[in-house]
Amino acid sequence: MTEKIFDRKQKLTRLIQFGVEVSQIADLDLLLEKVLTEARRMLNADAGSIYIRDGENLKFSYSQNDTMQEKLGKDKKLIYTTFSVPIDNNSIAGFVANNGKTVNIPDAYKISKALPFHFDSSFDQKVGYKTTSMLTIPMKNNRGEIIGVLQLINAHDQHNKVVPFKDDDEPIVQHFALYAANAIERAQMTRMTIMRMISMAELRDPKETGPHVNRVAAYAVEIYEAYAKKKGIAQDKIDSHRDALRLAAMLHDVGKVAISDLILKKPGRFNDEEYELMKLHTIHGAFLFNDARSEFDEYSAEVALNHHERWDGNGYPGHVDINTAKPLKGFAEKNGKARGKKGEEIPLFGRIVALADVYDALSCRRVYKEAWDEEKVINLIKEECGKHFDPEIVDVFFDIIDVIHSISQRYPDDH
Repeated sequence: MTEKIFDRKQKLTRLIQFGVEVSQIADLDLLLEKVLTEARRMLNADAGSIYIRDGENLKFSYSQNDTMQEKLGKDKKLIYTTFSVPIDNNSIAGFVANNGKTVNIPDAYKISKALPFHFDSSFDQKVGYKTTSMLTIPMKNNRGEIIGVLQLINAHDQHNKVVPFKDDDEPIVQHFALYAANAIERAQMTRMTIMRMISMAELRDPKETGPHVNRVAAYAVEIYEAYAKKKGIAQDKIDSHRDALRLAAMLHDVGKVAISDLILKKPGRFNDEEYELMKLHTIHGAFLFNDARSEFDEYSAEVALNHHERWDGNGYPGHVDINTAKPLKGFAEKNGKARGKKGEEIPLFGRIVALADVYDALSCRRVYKEAWDEEKVINLIKEECGKHFDPEIVDVFFDIIDVIHSISQRYPDDH
């Protein structure tokens, strides 16, 4: 975590800054990370979780734990699994969502039997952690609707000793939760809009599914962050790019909406002419974002155009003018096609999404194939290192393979 905050005035100042900062984050997953990081910083909490409302349930959607993180080391990410709990009075989070009230527990192992909820100690027992103080806050939007639940664990004092959460911090964190709820609701609307665009592509091409694009986007962000850290790029600069990259990666194949059904839905292999038409989805996708007005537009065009380029120069569409689909001056081959981009001619985000997309496509079942087993996928990526894929990106991918596996479990295919 960043510097600790103990002074009430500092907390109020940070609360105002937080309201501005979260209004600028469009992607839901990255927003949850920001919300939990800042909430823990403000109340000096060792750990915490965020639950997002999904109908009559709460979905465990994000988690942090400094104690467990220190055991892993700074270069590893904490792995967590998602699950759901009903909105009822049996669990602490469910009770908070059901009643819309904050619950401040000094010691999770000494909850009064008169209360309807209980503490589930299975996580503590499994990993050797000791949950003591807990502050669980409903996240309500401006209309008073429950968007989710914010749960903070193990407040620390100035001597790093676990203490109860202060009662007089509750009003501050409740205002914080209001800002968070409204920001989460906006991010959910952004996610929904993008998913609707993807659903249009899915109607045309059954390979382009919601879980697929969420996995590819999440893989891309994790690969980029690990790559950038390895290159010594400052965290604030990394953070400034992740939001737009994630949204852009979700739309990597959006250009398929412009491809004929006769090609997209053809059951057999493409002939040469059909394959050339299929390749145009990269140009169509980039053209949708041609008049860039934001990083999101810029990265979306970059990813759509370049995610089928190859490190060895044998990819597509190559050096083309997206307005005409013709080779740029000086980049036409003898056969009239554009020369493929090679090596670092391919923009970084295109190189990253290329690997993320291929890994997911091979790892998952599709209408035309069964899922490959993990060993076979890994062997292919190793074989294609320096040919299809940037070797440095491949190295980073294997460095974070545990995180990649956890993402695949977080966004399972709908069967």
